[in-house]
Amino acid sequence: MAPTLRTPTERTCERCGRTEVWDDETGTWRVAEETDEGAGADSTDGRPVGSPYCIHEWDINGAFVPFEDVDAAEV
Repeated sequence: MAPTLRTPTERTCERCGRTEVWDDETGTWRVAEETDEGAGADSTDGRPVGSPYCIHEWDINGAFVPFEDVDAAEV
């Protein structure tokens, strides 16, 4: 069986702490708010945080595995 492609749903800037979540409705990243799942410490009172002038350094480190091996899960 072919591997399943997984996509990230959240990312955080390592420089300013801005957290963004993937919005399936618009097909884009949007700034996370406290009410969003997984957006706890990086937002306060529903207001987005982080610098709009930051050249964001997203937490991309190679730990995310985009392909899920379905055959290995069946063993």
